[in-house]
Amino acid sequence: MGSSVCRAVDTDEGMTLSGSVDPQGGSPSLGALVDAGAEVAVDFTVPSAAVGNAEWCAAHGIHCVIGTTGIDDSGLGRLAAAFPDDGPLGCVVAPNFAIGAVLMMRFAALAAPWFETAEIIELHHDAKIDAPSGTALRTAALIEAASSQWAPDPTEKEVVSGARGGVLPGGSVHVHSVRLRGLVAHQEVLFGTTGQTLSIRHDSTDRESFMPGVLLAVRAVAGVPGRPGLTVGLEHLLGLG
Repeated sequence: MGSSVCRAVDTDEGMTLSGSVDPQGGSPSLGALVDAGAEVAVDFTVPSAAVGNAEWCAAHGIHCVIGTTGIDDSGLGRLAAAFPDDGPLGCVVAPNFAIGAVLMMRFAALAAPWFETAEIIELHHDAKIDAPSGTALRTAALIEAASSQWAPDPTEKEVVSGARGGVLPGGSVHVHSVRLRGLVAHQEVLFGTTGQTLSIRHDSTDRESFMPGVLLAVRAVAGVPGRPGLTVGLEHLLGLG
């Protein structure tokens, strides 16, 4: 993902790639960002590193765009403290930067009140370390917020543990995770009610699908008038939040 972001920034006429930080290839430390005069840092790492990286950037006057998934409420709280609304810096955290995926979540929230049952199937490449995906968790939260009228799960005996997937704490919508070599990022939201079903699906077949959203977020935090504070979800930059 990092190499895709670097190419996208480098080929955009309005941006300059200041450098990259990667122990495996690139500058080994965050200090290189300051030395290069970077205005925005884009982070696609892991939750245990992303929050600390962003706090470091905030302390050194650098905006952040974070695509790392799996950041919990505690981590978001730390980011909100590092990037206050009345401060000069902005941080955008998005579980998915594909604009089609953001629309898929929006459509799912619109559909939720009209159905009594719903399930989410998310499918990703076999190198993804967290499950469910951040997109699936965000989708489930949006669906649960849009409707509280869900039919009870009829399952009385789960023959294989986990066969029914998982639900958010106190939730009703089941989420199923698939990890398969050859995939990139995919999600299908299934709704059902008497006599009909509705399927809403989004597929990212190449990591380039995320780049327009990443560049949109970079422009939002570093542009004029800018977007100070913490923004969670790309939908807010698309006027859908």
